[in-house]
Amino acid sequence: MAGVLACGEGAVLSHRSAAALWGVGAEMQGVVDVSLPRRAELKRPGLRVRGRPSLLPASITSRNGIPLTGPAQTLVDLATELPEREVERAVNEADKQDLIDPETLRAELDDRVGEPGAPPLRRLLDKRTFRLSDSDLEILFRPIAMAAGLPLPLTKQMENGFEVDFSWPGLGLIVETDGLRYHRTPSTQARDAQRDRAHVLAGMTPLRFTHYEIKFESRKVEAELSRIARRLANASDVDHT
Repeated sequence: MAGVLACGEGAVLSHRSAAALWGVGAEMQGVVDVSLPRRAELKRPGLRVRGRPSLLPASITSRNGIPLTGPAQTLVDLATELPEREVERAVNEADKQDLIDPETLRAELDDRVGEPGAPPLRRLLDKRTFRLSDSDLEILFRPIAMAAGLPLPLTKQMENGFEVDFSWPGLGLIVETDGLRYHRTPSTQARDAQRDRAHVLAGMTPLRFTHYEIKFESRKVEAELSRIARRLANASDVDHT
């Protein structure tokens, strides 16, 4: 608050300092980040002051009585300073704390086309939230499985009390696909853990891939399926001897 007050009317916490106050991954540094919604060249000891005429009132809120950039703007600002992994962690934390979910954040970027942090953040969100339709997913996944040495999978079958995306009952293999890789609520995580545990207890092998991996990283998916196909084939040979 002292840093905000030192910069005058309209000053707000931003960037890493705002992220620290929101509790989304960044730690408070020795220098406090403050933004002003106007042109400014202020220099204050212990402060990093940015003049930002394009900072909109809708992007500003308060927390614990301290003015700061809202969750979406804070994440956009972080994307200009932090590596992708740390930005993803911040997005995760914002989602877990119900500050903003990835879908809403993605929509918010439409109003921030000219901001430097918008493109890297959009790339991150597109990669993690990309989702195929069920029919397109099947069309793309079947040839990958065959190239990996697996027979055609069954789709939407019931296994151990759960409907699964792809299965090979004869091999004991199950593949599940996730369209929102990191948008995982506690209840969703619990259900997924229960599903995977039920399959493992039944002697099956569950694997998970994202829709993005199947669409854009098919070689990696094929290589991993090929490894599991060989392992299951070797296990079957041992069982028969």
